[in-house]
Amino acid sequence: MKFIITLILGFAFGCLLIATQAFSWFRIQQMFHFESFHMYGVLFTAIGTAALSLIIIKKFKLKSIHGNPIEVQPKKLNWKGNIIGGLLFGIGWGLTGACSAPLYILMGMHVKIGIALFLGSIIGAYLFGIFDKRTIK
Repeated sequence: MKFIITLILGFAFGCLLIATQAFSWFRIQQMFHFESFHMYGVLFTAIGTAALSLIIIKKFKLKSIHGNPIEVQPKKLNWKGNIIGGLLFGIGWGLTGACSAPLYILMGMHVKIGIALFLGSIIGAYLFGIFDKRTIK
C-alpha cells in the first residue's frame, strides 16, 4: 500500500512540475537571465510550502507513517562541501538548461538532455559515495 501511495504522490509531483513548466529549459534560461519571475515564483512557493509544513508538523506534533515522531535535526554547516556542490550543481544546471528534479519527466518526454542528466546524477551519486567521509568506516 505504501508503494502505491508513493507512486501516486510521485506522479502528482511530476504533473505539478509539468504544469508549472519547471522542466522547461526556456523558463530556466529566463530565470538565469533575470527576464522572468516565473521560476523564482515556483522556487519561492516550494520554500514557503516547506516552511509552512514544518510549522504544522512541529505545532501538531505529527508522526511519520511508521508512528515515529517527526524531528528535524539541525545540520552542521559544511562550507567547503556546500560551495563545491553548489557550484557543480549550478554549472550543470546552466550547461544543460535543466534541473535534476524533473529528470524523469525529461526522459519520459524524450528530451535528449534527460539522458545526460540521468547519467550525470548517477556519476554524481557514485562520486559522493566515494568522497563522503561519513560513508567511510
